[in-house]
Amino acid sequence: MDDRNAYLEEYSSEGVLKIYSPQTAGKGIQYNLAHTYGPIYAKAVNDILVSEGKKGPFRILEYGCGAGMNLLYVFKMLLSKNIPVDMAVGADFSQPLIDAAKNEQVSAISPEHQNKIKFVLAANESLLEDLTQQLLLTKDALSNTFDIIIGVNTFRYACRLNRQRECADAIAALLTQGGYSIMIDMNKDFPFFKTRHKDVKTRPLSQSWLPSLKEYAEPFAQAGLVIVRKKNFCWMPHSAEGVRYIVARVLGPILNIVASRFAMRSLVVAKKPSEHE
Repeated sequence: MDDRNAYLEEYSSEGVLKIYSPQTAGKGIQYNLAHTYGPIYAKAVNDILVSEGKKGPFRILEYGCGAGMNLLYVFKMLLSKNIPVDMAVGADFSQPLIDAAKNEQVSAISPEHQNKIKFVLAANESLLEDLTQQLLLTKDALSNTFDIIIGVNTFRYACRLNRQRECADAIAALLTQGGYSIMIDMNKDFPFFKTRHKDVKTRPLSQSWLPSLKEYAEPFAQAGLVIVRKKNFCWMPHSAEGVRYIVARVLGPILNIVASRFAMRSLVVAKKPSEHE
């Protein structure tokens, strides 16, 4: 089985659906959305509004969206600030995850906003081409139109397929001038990933290898984006519950200061240059 088919099989399984569905994912992901990832998204929105003088409605994209938790969070955050949204697109290569995202959309978003959100099949390594087909829009109609593009726990797969540059190029093409790419993924130096240890023992290297922070950032810089911030951060597991959740919540802020190199996630925030930059 080639690498891509192995990932497709993995991300169509019932176990993965539970991990990425809000009702069964654990308290950790909700904490991260509110306290760890959320402020990063809010800072990008604020910069676009203030520094770029954004006037019109926002357009947002999450690639490798899973069940759409990050996309729906940002969508609701924008609405709570009375910021209009023209389109919110979630893209993933797994049909079961797209179906789960659509179900979550119905329960999480009020009826009057349902038509603003679309969940479609699209692979990271062919993102722009797949989006044009799924959304029935030309490349010209999609290019330079998304204000914020998010990828959480997904860019590593493009790296493993050696297609990270194609993914980053598509993101750069889709972003509007002054728009932000926010990439969050597994940090190779975090020593306690259970799935990582299992993958190392049971999968070929190409399916278990993790990029370094520098390797995560390079494709975005090569695509012409400006790296605004890159760091390792976050000590809250997405699936955390009970004592594990409490410990991570208490110790996380301290560990981010004294041991950030070994944190769970790598963050790369990149910006498409605007006309005045």
